Amino acid sequence: MSAPIRKAVFPVAGLGTRFLPATKAMPKEMLTVVDRPLIQYVVDEARDAGIEHFIFVTGRNKAVIEDHFDMQPELEATLADRGKNKELAELGDILPDAGMTSFTRQQAPLGLGHAVWCARDIVGDEPFAVLLPDMIMRGGGGCLAQMVAAYEKTGGNIIAVEECDPSETDKYGIVGVGDEIDGDTFSVTSMIEKPAPADAASNLYINGRYILQPELFDHLGKKKRGAGNEIQLTDAMLALMGDQPFFGRRYRGRTFDCGSKLGFLAANVAFALDRDDLRDGLMAEIKALTANGG
Repeated sequence: MSAPIRKAVFPVAGLGTRFLPATKAMPKEMLTVVDRPLIQYVVDEARDAGIEHFIFVTGRNKAVIEDHFDMQPELEATLADRGKNKELAELGDILPDAGMTSFTRQQAPLGLGHAVWCARDIVGDEPFAVLLPDMIMRGGGGCLAQMVAAYEKTGGNIIAVEECDPSETDKYGIVGVGDEIDGDTFSVTSMIEKPAPADAASNLYINGRYILQPELFDHLGKKKRGAGNEIQLTDAMLALMGDQPFFGRRYRGRTFDCGSKLGFLAANVAFALDRDDLRDGLMAEIKALTANGG
């Protein structure tokens, strides 16, 4: 029987340079989609999947993330005094229980693999999840919850994947598809970063969710530099693939890459349209803005 997935790592040390000047003093993970910061969507997904311990790998100017997942007695007292019980309850819902969060620093921007390696002592000798905080999911059910269900059957390592246009494989990390396990789960035969369409093994791209075994830290600890002279998570996974099985789990919803301006804007529109209190008004605004070319 496979060990349960109790811990999740959130690499939140990135500089967010694509959103400057907005991210000069505010972490990109705190940019809001409608009225919730990006990091909240990802933490909620992890909690819904049964994660018990949330590990944030931070950098400078990221203290506001820690504050977001802490109590604010003055704010809560003000809301209570003003009878804003709905807002007060919402703040309580997003607050992890005491002892469920850990924060560690990645002092230098040495890549995603290095960020994950920084969490090694907190993760310990057990399997864990990694969730990229600028990738948020809509529709198709909880992505990590589906991965956990697949992991309970297969063990090993699980990568969430999603279909892209076959002509755009050079934008993503692409996996090779092996044997079908059950429905949307299959064995992974290869991983390659941004292959040309003619060289791509499939059109299934890695969408920012992983379940990984602790032996990955042995490979990350070698600190081999890859693309961009950084320590790449994909390189360590490829090394581990020689010793352990990897499986892909197809996600049937849509992932929004909120690390890009277009993906971030699209996410705001999509999630706002899901809201009964915003849908009609937003549609009217869109029609007005786009009438006669805006």
